[in-house]
Amino acid sequence: MMTKPTASAFPVSDNVARMKASSTLAAMQAAVAMRAAGVDVVDLGAGEPDFDTPQNIKDAAAEAMRAGKTKYTPTAGTRDLQKAIIDFYEREFGAAYQSNEVMATAGGKQAVFNAVVSLINPDDEVLLPKPYWVTFPEIVTFARGRSVFIETEENDFVLTADMVRQAITPRTRLIILNSPSNPSGRVIPPAEFERIMEIVAEHDMFAISDECYLRFVYPPARVFSAAALAPELRRRLCIAGSFSKTYAMTGWRVGYSLANTEWTRAMLKVQGHSTSNTTSIAQAAAAEALNGPQESVATMLAEYTRRREWLLAALNEIPGLRCPQPEGAFYAFPDVRGCLRGAPRTSGDFVNELLEKEQTVVTDGAGFGAEGFIRISYATSLDRLAEGVKRIRRVAERSA
Repeated sequence: MMTKPTASAFPVSDNVARMKASSTLAAMQAAVAMRAAGVDVVDLGAGEPDFDTPQNIKDAAAEAMRAGKTKYTPTAGTRDLQKAIIDFYEREFGAAYQSNEVMATAGGKQAVFNAVVSLINPDDEVLLPKPYWVTFPEIVTFARGRSVFIETEENDFVLTADMVRQAITPRTRLIILNSPSNPSGRVIPPAEFERIMEIVAEHDMFAISDECYLRFVYPPARVFSAAALAPELRRRLCIAGSFSKTYAMTGWRVGYSLANTEWTRAMLKVQGHSTSNTTSIAQAAAAEALNGPQESVATMLAEYTRRREWLLAALNEIPGLRCPQPEGAFYAFPDVRGCLRGAPRTSGDFVNELLEKEQTVVTDGAGFGAEGFIRISYATSLDRLAEGVKRIRRVAERSA
């Protein structure tokens, strides 16, 4: 008599079996489930703006639909979007790109995926500064490369060129840089970024610059794109960009990459056999985002600045908790190890107690390679932040 195979017997590929599930998506799903159950949840895990997409962008999408722009587009994206991206980088950073160096992607995540899998061979090493975005090592795993982690805690999570140099081996092929950083919010100073890229060129390596939070930088730090570097350094660089955070377009799933023509051609192969083109309507909206009014970006940044100042002061008043100041993005990344003397022994324990006993969602730093830290998103109202901090304080005091 034949028996039905159990769910656990499904023959998952080795590549996928080695990958870990996304901890940030798990936090989001926990918040969704709690809200659906009628729980008064404070969600500080979300990595998306709490603002609506600006009206001019939504109007551009509606007009595209009315005009019948609902068909396939070239895999690299529409001419309108490519031109909008090229014009933006020339206008803001004085960088000259050609259309064969630009492609539209289904969010910045696909740009990073395309870049990694089109470059990395089995056992090639990829340098990942800690803390890293949770997806970076899993893409490397999928490509059958090896993640080599660079410890940065001694410098409050700011990567330096010396750290990069010390981590390089004969097998090093790529480094993935993320500034402003998710989860720490730290920013690599422009001069240091340039020195890192000089080391990349010196060792015949390549780099991906994930610039998802490009425009969300707080003075005195300044907005910087690796596109502003000298052409000989840019030849070894792929920029992964996104509209999700800057224009509150997370659900539209549209991003882009900027890279040399050969790398772009390879990435087009990957995308052509996976997702094909980015949604035509989202591309029309993205072109308007870059070409249209930019007041919404300044409005969001001003509100994030207000929340950041309040949140950092409030967190640093909690006994046992220490939170350095982030220069960008919309995350705080406090060290909670001083709060782990009682029942919670790890940051994961702290996160779980906060979820189960205080109905508050944050993300465990261990998923970013930083055990003992938690990521708190301040892409939510000050009222919700204030309630969340009260609940975090209660867990911290119980575990002291």
